Amino acid sequence: NLDTMLFALAGSGLIMAGSCSFNNYYDRDIDPLMERTKNRPTVTGKVSPGKVLLLSIVLITVGIGFLALTNLTTAVIGLFGVIAYIGLYTMFAKRRFVSNTIVGSISGAVPPLIGWAAIDPQLGTLPWMLFLFMFLWQPPHFYALAMKRVEEYRAAGVPMLPVVKGFKRTKLSMNLWVAALIPLPFFMAELGYFYVILATALSIGWLILGIYGYKMKDDIKWARLMFVYSLNYMTILFVVMVIVTLI
Repeated sequence: NLDTMLFALAGSGLIMAGSCSFNNYYDRDIDPLMERTKNRPTVTGKVSPGKVLLLSIVLITVGIGFLALTNLTTAVIGLFGVIAYIGLYTMFAKRRFVSNTIVGSISGAVPPLIGWAAIDPQLGTLPWMLFLFMFLWQPPHFYALAMKRVEEYRAAGVPMLPVVKGFKRTKLSMNLWVAALIPLPFFMAELGYFYVILATALSIGWLILGIYGYKMKDDIKWARLMFVYSLNYMTILFVVMVIVTLI
């Protein structure tokens, strides 16, 4: 069903782009203080804030429209993701709470639900496990990045966990989130034993790397290793998921 696939992909891409555009608009006061965001068009003045806000509204509106052409459930989930990212994360939690990363992980875990609902609006156990995978994966992934960029977040006044609680507390939190991933594959048995074993092994491997961080003297080097592992972890899990499904 190419029409369903295209509507879902286009709609998802557009609402993500629109949400990110709004984030650029809203954070234009703190973006100049951070190395990774100081060259955004909203900072350099290449694009006016008003145009960025308009772009955001247009992209989100068209994106929701495409998702609605798929089915109502997909559109509702997409809209929830937008509200979670713009409202709950960007405007409410990001600058106020150390739990901002956790709040932001809600919207980041929505895409698998959109993809699943496009085919089957009756969401069963597996799509919710995919949601949990994405949700639990994000804190250790972004905390590793936050450790590398801790001084930038400090300068911008963003209360990221490494800024507020320090590296030791961040390491503990990262390991707890990774440990929470270990049981999830056992609820995904319909993908086959190979996938369950692989996903469990990757999660345990990530936890071992996390625990090894207590022995490493260079916290930033460890954070970099955790960040790279997290990228490969998620990539492998989703690629293998496609393969075992096709087989």
